[in-house]
Amino acid sequence: MKIEVWSDFVCPFCYIGKRRLESAMEKFPHRENITIEYKSYQLDPTAKHIPGKDFYETFSELKGMPLDQVKAMNQQVGQQAASVGLTYNFDDMKYANTFDAHRVAKYAEENGKGKEITERFLHAYFTESELMSDRETLTRLAGEVGLDKEKVHEVVNSDKYRNRVNEDIDVARQIGVQGVPFFVFNEKYAISGAQPEEVFLEVFEKVWEEEKEKPVLQSLNPKKSETSYCTDDGCDVNN
Repeated sequence: MKIEVWSDFVCPFCYIGKRRLESAMEKFPHRENITIEYKSYQLDPTAKHIPGKDFYETFSELKGMPLDQVKAMNQQVGQQAASVGLTYNFDDMKYANTFDAHRVAKYAEENGKGKEITERFLHAYFTESELMSDRETLTRLAGEVGLDKEKVHEVVNSDKYRNRVNEDIDVARQIGVQGVPFFVFNEKYAISGAQPEEVFLEVFEKVWEEEKEKPVLQSLNPKKSETSYCTDDGCDVNN
């Protein structure tokens, strides 16, 4: 079973959805037959870190939302993160552009470290408050998962893997991705948002039992399911 996951390193529900997917996999008897491929997506391609301005202020100005509302929303997101064992430090978080991080992730994937770099970058942003647009930071983090730091340095200071990142983003548009995380199973079924563990398990069973057919993307989001995901306009908190 192949699972393609479109996500961004600054998407809070992408990290939560990743944990719920992993938890579901632990309970699936055929988990050794599952492969996961992470795809690039940018919630804000124009994002830029502004020194001296904290995350709340930046997000408030970008989205035209009152500061108190932004803080309350992020507090709810933080509670959801905590429910799956994650710690989000919004107070020190640094709003940043992720394009270079996605390029490094493509290099990591090519060298057998795609899963490791995805986890490291998400943890670095949400828990350690690292600046994910800083090229030296990206190089250091990549080295921590076993990648050659000199080669990573070459990647971040060039245009390498730019096309591959853009290809992922283009495919997302073509298949109708409107928010992340977005999960595609065997190029046939899709669910969006940080769905509950039981939803992932239902999809696993359905995909596992079915014979392979001509890929036709179908939504498996429960009709009455309340889920949370991020779009270009921000993150929706529904539960």
